[in-house]
Amino acid sequence: MVYPKIIQGGMGVAISTWQLAQAVSCIGQLGVVSGTGIGIILIARLMDGDKDGHMRRALAHFPQQDVAQRIINTYYIEGGKPTGMGYKRPTMWTVKPSASLEELTVVANFAEVWLAKEGHNNPVGINLLEKVQMPTMASLYGAMLAGVDYVIMGAGIPTQIPGILDSLARHEAACYRLDVIGHANDIDTYIYFNCETSFSGLSEKLGMLKRPLFLPIVSSVALAMALLKRSSGEVNGFIVELPSAGGHNAPPRNKNSFNELGEPLYTEKDAVDINRIAALGLPFWLAGGYGTAAKLQEALVVGAQGIQVGTAFAFCDESGMTNDIKTAVISSVKSGMISVFTDPVVSPTGFPFKVVQLEGTISDTTLYKSRPRICDIGYLRQIYSDEAGTLGYRCAAEPIDTYLKKGGELDATTGRKCLCNHLGAAAGYPQVRSDGAIEPALVTAGDALVDLGQFLGTNATHYSAADVIKTLLAFSVR
Repeated sequence: MVYPKIIQGGMGVAISTWQLAQAVSCIGQLGVVSGTGIGIILIARLMDGDKDGHMRRALAHFPQQDVAQRIINTYYIEGGKPTGMGYKRPTMWTVKPSASLEELTVVANFAEVWLAKEGHNNPVGINLLEKVQMPTMASLYGAMLAGVDYVIMGAGIPTQIPGILDSLARHEAACYRLDVIGHANDIDTYIYFNCETSFSGLSEKLGMLKRPLFLPIVSSVALAMALLKRSSGEVNGFIVELPSAGGHNAPPRNKNSFNELGEPLYTEKDAVDINRIAALGLPFWLAGGYGTAAKLQEALVVGAQGIQVGTAFAFCDESGMTNDIKTAVISSVKSGMISVFTDPVVSPTGFPFKVVQLEGTISDTTLYKSRPRICDIGYLRQIYSDEAGTLGYRCAAEPIDTYLKKGGELDATTGRKCLCNHLGAAAGYPQVRSDGAIEPALVTAGDALVDLGQFLGTNATHYSAADVIKTLLAFSVR
């Protein structure tokens, strides 16, 4: 099998859009869409008027048209929503989600993958987060209905995904064991997804779906070995991600050690033995600080199939990042005035998360303190149980009093930010509040942000996905 040398990172929310994935895949590398939060992005695109008709074109190919039309009728606004009008929010995910939420999630993931695959025959992948568990099965089914070729998943230990992929390929019901804090008697809690409930007849109409290759993201040999041993089905390779990567990072072995800036301190104990990864016998790609031609060559020499690159693609022309943010970041990179902070507390997940320090975004402490805390999307909510075993949902970034009433601890709220809203704003879909306030953006990138200049021509102020790939492949010999 021929594998790509370059996997484009699956950056959410709506940074790794279908436009970016399509551009990368058309060149012959692996384009990847982000499935994280894509339901709310579909709503926003339809409410903004779907100016170029891309969403409606994709939905016209969804194999169950009554479902697609129901979503269009619910959210589409001819000419776009009025200025100052907020985006509609679907119900939040629970262990018993509404049928409409499942439909929205399936259709949104279908549309993103379908558009990424339109016009070429090269592979396309989707990226999801293990930390965002409840939408996962619906997201995967939608992507598989569109023929997705790879599933990439990090931010946890996704041992259940291979078996779920097997079941969904046969249109069979599947279940997902959820992480629950404080569950009485350690009784497992599951969320169930039955393809026949909302999508009856697709099995007979479509036959068995293609089972995509599964590439979990790992940060250690031990994690890779655990996935091989404990997974419910076949693992097809690994993406080995180092802590210089953007977005969520795996916590360091020593969780109580920080540098002088207050960032988590990674040491030799966190290094990955690449020889032992290679000895596992599966294809692998290296990520986190590998976004140069020289590092690609280094990866190939040690036995990797290639590299995964996120930051370089996050600020290229085709990414979903707003043009204002791209321009500001690239200008700051060229002037040498950019920095990335690995924040140990910003994410409600508890994982370290890299934040670009950029004026006008939520990285500004004053702006952060002035924003009322709210949780109205809830992808990162944590499931908990009380002493009676009753399930509830809480997020460390929600209003503090609300969080405490649900049994949360005050220390857990310090510095937490609403990634759901802020990352959506970075992609150009900021929520407008009833008082007219507009949600600020949060920008994430890896430590390689300072190296973006390598993709810019003389006096250039922007660059394309093709520029990234051409630069990275400049010295490749395989």
